[in-house]
Amino acid sequence: MGIVGLAFALSLGAQNQGQPVPQPFPRGGQAQQPPKTTPPAPQPAPSTPPASASAPAKPASGQREAAPTEAMLGVQIYPNAQFIASYDAGRGQRYYIFGSAASFADLVSYYRNVLKQRGELVYEVPGTYEFDVGKFDEDRMAFPPGVTIKDFQSDVSGGYPNPKLGAQPARFPTIIQIVPVVSAK
Repeated sequence: MGIVGLAFALSLGAQNQGQPVPQPFPRGGQAQQPPKTTPPAPQPAPSTPPASASAPAKPASGQREAAPTEAMLGVQIYPNAQFIASYDAGRGQRYYIFGSAASFADLVSYYRNVLKQRGELVYEVPGTYEFDVGKFDEDRMAFPPGVTIKDFQSDVSGGYPNPKLGAQPARFPTIIQIVPVVSAK
């Protein structure tokens, strides 16, 4: 190889520094080594929108969540209904779940009378009834404000399990979900 060939080979070597050396395809009997990768950069934790002024903050883990009041929800809670939990619905909304030993029909009648509206049967099986209690603003809300009644008792289900061990009833035949009206911002 002459001086020109040597200079050309050296220039190619200088250009390829820092680049991975190409590996031949594995052949029968050769173990393939996984490519070296760098771990992805950690992603920042997603920020959550602040809860509405009327919704209480979720308690620290290990603490029991306080039951919401009728004033906070903007609707009456069925007598003797037991607060189960609340969940973040997004966009500053929460929804609240209550269990009741009353029948689906009794709860629908109660809320028809209290809310002074007919409501709407959303599903026949399992029975799901919905009452709207405020206007839905898709720019500010994840769910329309309302009361939803769901029948959890059937031939295949004894009801919604009571999360409080040893509490009565052991299973709720009917569940009430309340999405309060979000205050204007």
